[in-house]
Amino acid sequence: MTRLLAGLGAAALGLLAALGRIAIFAGRTASHLVRPPFYPREFGHALMQVGYFSLPVVALTAFFTGGALALQIYAGGARFSAEAVVPQIVAIGMVRELGPVLVGLMIAARVTSSIAAEIATMKVTEQIDALVTLSTDPMKYLTLPRVLAALVVMPVLVGVGDVIGIYGGYLVGTQKLGFNAATYLHNTATFLQATDIVSSLVKGAVFGVIAALMGCYYGMASDRGAMGVGRATKASVVAAAVLILAANFLLTQAFFAA
Repeated sequence: MTRLLAGLGAAALGLLAALGRIAIFAGRTASHLVRPPFYPREFGHALMQVGYFSLPVVALTAFFTGGALALQIYAGGARFSAEAVVPQIVAIGMVRELGPVLVGLMIAARVTSSIAAEIATMKVTEQIDALVTLSTDPMKYLTLPRVLAALVVMPVLVGVGDVIGIYGGYLVGTQKLGFNAATYLHNTATFLQATDIVSSLVKGAVFGVIAALMGCYYGMASDRGAMGVGRATKASVVAAAVLILAANFLLTQAFFAA
């Protein structure tokens, strides 16, 4: 029993220490927001990597999720003669939860892993040491542009994902389930509230910061060698996914708790 408690205590202390290191890293990143120099070229490159090149996977994920959600709600609602709620539940499900969370997880899978692998490889090949030699702060040059790009572009990706997800549900509802197109769109538009949309976009911004920050943190903290790069990439995706889900719970509690 003593060993078990000691193991649990060590794990808890390790988790708290890791969260502390991440918080310090985030604070150092934020401290560079108002201090020159700035690197707009790196910021633009990060915008393309995080935003534009992520659009296909975001669109496909949202479209098929919206269609599947419509089918599931229709099948479940049929047990209670409540098939008519499909447009409303698809809209609120995509905008409040599935849109932001799925886009955040897709970005964690695609962008966080890419950032971690890139920065870890730069560390292994001593490119980060070269930046320091040239009096360039790696945090400002590598971390800040990526985090800022994710903060700016993720709400856009989430908004696009919400719209495409609702459209996927609309297609399934009107083409397969027999809903009237005008009625479906009317029910969708009248059911959504401004709070739903704002919460979705805020979640997107927070999830984007988490995804980029985890990629940069684990890339900077990676060990030397190919195994170090692999471990950093894996750890960054796991940490980003867990933190995104935890942040989703806290934000949902903040926006919609009674």
